[in-house]
Amino acid sequence: MIRAYMRASTDEQNASRASTMLTDFAKQHGQQIAATYTENVSGSIKDRPELKRLLSDALKGDIVLVESVDRLTRLSVDDWEALRSEIEQKGLRIVSIDLPTSHAAMTKTDKDDFTDRMLDAVNRMMVDVMAAVARKDYEQRRQRQAQGIAKAKQEGRYRGRPIDHERHSKIATLLGRGLSIRETARLVGCSPATVQKTKSMIV
Repeated sequence: MIRAYMRASTDEQNASRASTMLTDFAKQHGQQIAATYTENVSGSIKDRPELKRLLSDALKGDIVLVESVDRLTRLSVDDWEALRSEIEQKGLRIVSIDLPTSHAAMTKTDKDDFTDRMLDAVNRMMVDVMAAVARKDYEQRRQRQAQGIAKAKQEGRYRGRPIDHERHSKIATLLGRGLSIRETARLVGCSPATVQKTKSMIV
């Protein structure tokens, strides 16, 4: 069973593009996506609601399909190892469109056990490399952002991110009606993390 995981922007066009790319990729390999899990949460966070739901739903032999490895992880080394261990313990395989070594898992063949294990080992190594690159890119972006903010503060130009009062009000209203954090995030068009942060600000 193919389970597609997307960390997409709240921009519907971007989410639609990613969904189309994953669907087309699956079709090219004679497969169909059985379930899709989409969220707008940083890849540097291990505990993501939709990723946790995917891991809870998944069965041994299922494939976790992603557009690129950085959609799945920008985690620190320890957190990535913990997530990868959980994925492997459940008997799941990661297939990433940008990682050709992973594509073999999409095609059922009569490979012998040795060949199968060799391909898994190579793919595991390549996923680890891509995960490390994704984390490095994340850290460099954060560093550049911090440097930019520091410079802006020195020059008196930094004002911080303005509060979206309209979104804050919508979240407060939906939570007040008893909706869950995940359902509220879906209706407002933001991440569960944003809902949780807003909830903590509501007195």
